[in-house]
Amino acid sequence: MGTPDTTREPCPDRILDDMGGAFGMGITGGSVYHFIRGIYNSPAGARLSGGAQYVRMNAPKVGGSFAVWGGLFSTMDCAMVYARQKEDPWNSIIAGAATGGLLSLRQGFRASGRAALFGGAILALIQGVQLIAADKVASAAQQQQVFMGEAASLPPAQVYGQSVPVPETSSASEAGSGSWFGGLFGKGKQKGSEDKSGSKTQVLESFDAPPVPTYEFN
Repeated sequence: MGTPDTTREPCPDRILDDMGGAFGMGITGGSVYHFIRGIYNSPAGARLSGGAQYVRMNAPKVGGSFAVWGGLFSTMDCAMVYARQKEDPWNSIIAGAATGGLLSLRQGFRASGRAALFGGAILALIQGVQLIAADKVASAAQQQQVFMGEAASLPPAQVYGQSVPVPETSSASEAGSGSWFGGLFGKGKQKGSEDKSGSKTQVLESFDAPPVPTYEFN
């Protein structure tokens, strides 16, 4: 058996679920339509009451018609799933055609054939739109996964378009400190450490002392 449709109820429960959903859509849409129609056809001063009366008279009929269509469609869909042992868009298309044909059978075979073609075409259009939407959603999810995988391998700063700060090494910090303060204090410390260790001999250059002034005037 093919992969079951996880977005819908299992086949025995699907009939009641679709009947309830169809009745809800029919009663809601029928109430809005017949309320507006009642307001338009009622005389001035009684438009709201006329709209409510139209809703009470006609909205349950619309809801019942939708419920019958939804229940029969789900029954045909479950029959096709059982007969073909798989779930695919062809089950819904055939079920829609069979539902339209059976509901119009009392009007003759010609009307029943036209209703079957119309029902099959409507279901084929709906299934096509659903397949396109599912393909778009799957491609978008795949692209997002690829992007997240590439972003995980990059540093956080490069992901957001920023430059990555380079940490200073110990040698660079020592060079920077010796460039200014090291010239004043660093060399003295270095010489003192060398004197204590005795590993390096320092040679002092001899120099001539300046003459001592006598303050004698010739």
